[in-house]
Amino acid sequence: MRPADLRICKQEGRPIAVLTAWDALSAALVEAAGADVVLVGDSLAMVVLGHATTLPVTLEEMILHTRAVGRGLQRPADQRPLIITDLPFLSYQCGADDAVAAAGQVLKDSPAAGVKLEGAEPETLAVVDRLVRSGIPVMGHLGLTPQAVHQLGYRRQANDPISQERLKRQARDLQAAGCFALVLEHVPAELAAGLSTELAIPVIGIGAGDRCDGQVRVTADLLGLSARQPPFCPPLLQGRELCIDALRGWVAGLQPQGAPNPPTTPSAPAAPHC
Repeated sequence: MRPADLRICKQEGRPIAVLTAWDALSAALVEAAGADVVLVGDSLAMVVLGHATTLPVTLEEMILHTRAVGRGLQRPADQRPLIITDLPFLSYQCGADDAVAAAGQVLKDSPAAGVKLEGAEPETLAVVDRLVRSGIPVMGHLGLTPQAVHQLGYRRQANDPISQERLKRQARDLQAAGCFALVLEHVPAELAAGLSTELAIPVIGIGAGDRCDGQVRVTADLLGLSARQPPFCPPLLQGRELCIDALRGWVAGLQPQGAPNPPTTPSAPAAPHC
């Protein structure tokens, strides 16, 4: 799977399945489930590293986890899902040169075939253009952008006509800048459906209705492993409870079943013969 293959999926009307992974174990699971794309999202800052937001994760940590994800894939190379890695906060917001260096390092030092970044301000569009011209595939991300949590919060975005028109313009701009796909997070379903129809590139939704070209989910959310579930991702099973119950049973099985055997006293050495 390559970035250009996603447009073929859109043209053929085949839904695109995107799941996150953060290590070899989660990568093996999502590959076996049949995901088209494995996203090494900066959500691993919260899911794996215990941070309150995605902001603290570093470029080095993203590369480390992407390499682990690559080692977890078991299929032959020509049958593996596409690996995309998030560029973390401040790895691309400080200019095109820094962005090329960061994204280039991701592609050089990991099995990722592309990067994802958030937003579509003029500076970001210039970065996307520079990355694409440098041969680095870019996936865009609009709507609820977690790296802007202190500005936007975790609320649904584009709820009024003005902000919806702005998001539409940004989506068109990202396509024009060369993005091969676009993630729309936590926006009205009608808005996402309209952009899926209008844009030539695939639109991947998360909390954006079911009429996008594909869907992306945080795997830990789907498995019910997250301490706090997003409103647009009900868990498929109660993973935390199942795991805790199973482990609790194992721990309980280690408790003493009866009184311990008394310690044995070593026998005295034989008396020497006279």
